[in-house]
Amino acid sequence: MVTSSRYLEAPQWLRAFVRAHETSLAVLAAMIGVIGGLVVAGMGAAVSVLHAVLFNLEWGQRLSSQYWIDPVRALAVPTLGGLVLGLTFVWLLRWRPAREIDPIEANALYGGKMSFRGSVIVSLQTIWSSGVGASVGLEAGYTQLASGLGASIGRAFNLRRADQRVLVGCGAAAAIAGAFGAPLAGAFYAFELVIGSYTAASLMPVGVAAVTGYFVAHSFSPLTLGVVAGRFGDVEAHDLLVAALLGVFAAAYGIGIMRVVTWCEMLLTKIRLWSPLRPALGGLGVGLLALLTPQVMSSGHGALHFGGMTAYPIALVAFVMVLKTIASIISLGTGFRGGLFFASLFIGALGGHLFATGINALWPEINVDPNIYTIIGMSALSASVIGGPLTMSFIALESTGNLWLTTAVLVAVIISTQITRELFGYSFATWRLHLRGETIRSAADIGWIRDLTVQRLMRPDVSMVEVSMPLDEFRTKYPLGSKNQVVVVDSEGCYVGLASVPDAHSPDVTAFRLDSLLYSRNVVLHPEMNIRDAMVVFEGAEAESLAVVEAESHRVLGTLSESHATRRYAEEAEQRRREAFGEM
Repeated sequence: MVTSSRYLEAPQWLRAFVRAHETSLAVLAAMIGVIGGLVVAGMGAAVSVLHAVLFNLEWGQRLSSQYWIDPVRALAVPTLGGLVLGLTFVWLLRWRPAREIDPIEANALYGGKMSFRGSVIVSLQTIWSSGVGASVGLEAGYTQLASGLGASIGRAFNLRRADQRVLVGCGAAAAIAGAFGAPLAGAFYAFELVIGSYTAASLMPVGVAAVTGYFVAHSFSPLTLGVVAGRFGDVEAHDLLVAALLGVFAAAYGIGIMRVVTWCEMLLTKIRLWSPLRPALGGLGVGLLALLTPQVMSSGHGALHFGGMTAYPIALVAFVMVLKTIASIISLGTGFRGGLFFASLFIGALGGHLFATGINALWPEINVDPNIYTIIGMSALSASVIGGPLTMSFIALESTGNLWLTTAVLVAVIISTQITRELFGYSFATWRLHLRGETIRSAADIGWIRDLTVQRLMRPDVSMVEVSMPLDEFRTKYPLGSKNQVVVVDSEGCYVGLASVPDAHSPDVTAFRLDSLLYSRNVVLHPEMNIRDAMVVFEGAEAESLAVVEAESHRVLGTLSESHATRRYAEEAEQRRREAFGEM
C-alpha cells in the first residue's frame, strides 16, 4: 500500500537546489546510508534482546549458534509468538486492509513511492518473527525500513521519478552492506534487485550509501569484512568445471525451496485453517525441529560462521542442512515475516560442503577442497533464490579476498541464475509478487506504462451517428475528406461499430443502410487499459483507430489511434531513458 502523505517536506528553495545539483543526491544518499546502518544495528539489537529474554540467553549470544535450548522454551516461544503474530495480522487487516509493498515492487510499479508507516509495520513483524525463533532472515526488514525511509526523504524533496527510485535503492544498499559487512555486495544488491539497472548516474549515490551504511552498522558491532569463512586451499582449473556442476544442483534446490513454500501456503489455504493459527502451527514445527538442532532457529547469523559448522561430521552437516531447509519453508509458508537471504547462504554453504565431499568420494583423484565449495555453494544457492549473481559474487570476494575463488563463484552463480530464469523465471521476491497477480520479474520501472492509460491518451471529441442513419444521409453529412472514420451507436448511445467515410463513398457500395459497412464491432478499448494492453488490441484487430468505451454501459468515451499511442509510448520511453542516465 502506498500513501501520498508526507511526514517531512523540505522548503521549496532547498527542494529546487537538490533537484538542480546531482552532487546533492549523494548527500541525501549519505544520510540514507547512516539511517540504513542504524536500522541494521537497531533491528539486530532488538532481536538480541528478544532472544535473551525469551530463550534465556546471555547478552551477545546468537540463538542459531547454541548447542542446546530449553525444550519448553523451544516449543512454547515460537508457537505462542506465531499466535501473537497471527492475531496481529487480523487486527491490522481492519486498520490497513491493503497489502504493504516492498522496495522491488515500489520501484517497478510506483516510481519508488513507499509507505513509511507500512515499512515500520513490516520491520516490526520481521523483528518479532526472528525474535521468537522463526527461521526467517532479517534482511527483508532491514531493506524494507531503510528503503522506506529513503523513499520518505525522496518525497520530502519532491525528487524526479528516477532519483526517487535511486534513493529507495540507496536504502537497500546501506542495509545489505551493513548486515553482511559487504559494501560492494550491498551496492550491487541495489542495482540488480531494487533499481533493476546500473547507470553512471546511480553509481555515486548508491556507492556512498553502501559504504556509509557499512561503517555505521559496524561501528556498533565490529566484524571482519564479508561473511566469516574458513580457510581454503588454491583454486585449480578443474574447480571451474566442478563449480559449474554445483551451479546446476544449486538452481534445482533453489527452485524446489521456492515451490515448496508456495505449496505450503496453498495447503493451509485449502484446509481453511484459522489464519492466526497458521504461524502458531509453523512456530510449533520450528520448535520441534529445534529440539533436534537449535541451528534451525532465527535468521542463522550465528550458524553462518562456516568455518566451525562445516567442521562437524558430514552426516551432521547433512542433517542440519535438511532441517534448516524444512524450518525455513515452514516459517515462510505459514506466514512469518522475513526473507530467505540468510537462510539460503547458510543452506548453500552446507550444501556446497556436502557436494565437495561427495565429489571426493566418487572421484578421489580430483581432491577438491570442501571449504572452497562452501563459499561457492553459498553464493550459487543464494543467486538462485535471491536473483543477484553479481551481488553473490561480491559477497564471496569480500568474504575471502580471493579473485580466483570469485571466478569459480561467478561461474556457479551465472549457471544457477540462468537455469532458474529458464525453468522458473522468478526470484523468491518476484515469485511471491507473481502469486499475488503482478507480472513483474525485476525492479525495472514499468509503472509508467501502467500510468499511461487509454483514458489519458484518447481523444474525447468523437463524431457519432446512429446506426439507423441511411447511407445517403451519412454521405451528405460526412463528405470525402471531412473525416476518416465515424463512431456508430444505437438509439441508447451504446457502441455498435466504426464506419469508414472513404468506404461509404466508394462507388462499389450498393447498400442503403449504414450498418452493413461497420467494422470493429466487437473490438474496443477500455479507459483503464494501459498502453501496452492497447497495443496488443491494435495488433490483433489490425486497426488504425479504435473506439474507447465503458466496460459496463458500452457508452463511447473517445477514440484512440495506433499512431498516436505508438508515438506517446516512444516519447515516454525516451523520457525514462534520459532520466535513468541523468540526461535531464
